[in-house]
Amino acid sequence: MSVYTIWNNKGGVGKSYLTFQIASEYARQNKEKKVVVIDVCPQANSSSMLLGGMVIGEDNLQDIHSATNKKTISGYVDERILSPYVNPRTGANYLTQVCQYNDKVSDNLYLVVGDESLELQAPQVLSATRPGPQDAWRHVHLWFRGLVDDIQDRFVDEDLTVFIDCNPSFSIYTTMALAASDRLIIPFSADGSSKRAVKSVISLVYGKTRSHSSTSAGATSEYHRNSAAYRMQVPKIYMYVGNRMTQMNDGSASAFKHVVNDITDEIWTVWQTDPSSFQVHPDGSATPNNKKVFKSMFLYEIKDANTASVFSGATGTPMSVMTAGPSKNMNGKRVTINQSQLDKQKPNIIDLVSRIE
Repeated sequence: MSVYTIWNNKGGVGKSYLTFQIASEYARQNKEKKVVVIDVCPQANSSSMLLGGMVIGEDNLQDIHSATNKKTISGYVDERILSPYVNPRTGANYLTQVCQYNDKVSDNLYLVVGDESLELQAPQVLSATRPGPQDAWRHVHLWFRGLVDDIQDRFVDEDLTVFIDCNPSFSIYTTMALAASDRLIIPFSADGSSKRAVKSVISLVYGKTRSHSSTSAGATSEYHRNSAAYRMQVPKIYMYVGNRMTQMNDGSASAFKHVVNDITDEIWTVWQTDPSSFQVHPDGSATPNNKKVFKSMFLYEIKDANTASVFSGATGTPMSVMTAGPSKNMNGKRVTINQSQLDKQKPNIIDLVSRIE
């Protein structure tokens, strides 16, 4: 079993879109496995895309949220709030088989549906980390790991791969997701703020401080300190992904290349000082011994397919199964999907997912 968290400490980098594409394509490529998306972002954007897109997916979300027995991540959190330090072992009850709502995805893809109620529950979750047993923080931060283990028990004797979509901030739900996962995929966009956000990820998760000022030198996040104190698993960096990058001459446009190179320099520096924070892949690969090899293993860039990308998310159609043509129905509007657009991103997604174990 492998558990991937997809997270960056910045909004607008397309992490939910990337979660939708990666999970859908991974399920298509690995029919023998069970694939689960756990949506812990209160915006529930990846759930909306998986369940059918901007209109149909939102309607399906509303139906699921309105059910008496709410099969969402919020329903699971409600149950854990009642039992903060003992796992009730009911996590698999919150699974939804995605193809029941969206026939464009494989039948081995499942979802723990996202829910905006997470925002309202956050104070109760935080309060559970303070009182109670001495290791209350550890117990609460293993809630999502307990959810994953319950799901694995449901699919006993079957291979399971899990993708967790987080909200952008370093919230309690993000740290719980990190505690549940063993691998981290960091999406970024080609702008200066993405560089700062990647630096923030490195600082918050791995304790590599960003500043040498007297006020911040040696300062680390509570997550980093407590993970070390309780000897809890911290996910290893698996990949950093430039998402929907503007392209020129089959590569990133020059301005964006500078950002990609700057981010690579930041992550390469971490590798040089602490390679144990990374997951060398695929299994059996030689450990990178220079920046070029490191970059080929850990960096990936997704090209922007423009209208095709919008259509994919808006209609819940995974990029790898999209077809070109005029007068495509995008929620009541007619759009044209050019083959040249698909040729930009479809091979990207297929190749990227082939690198995920």
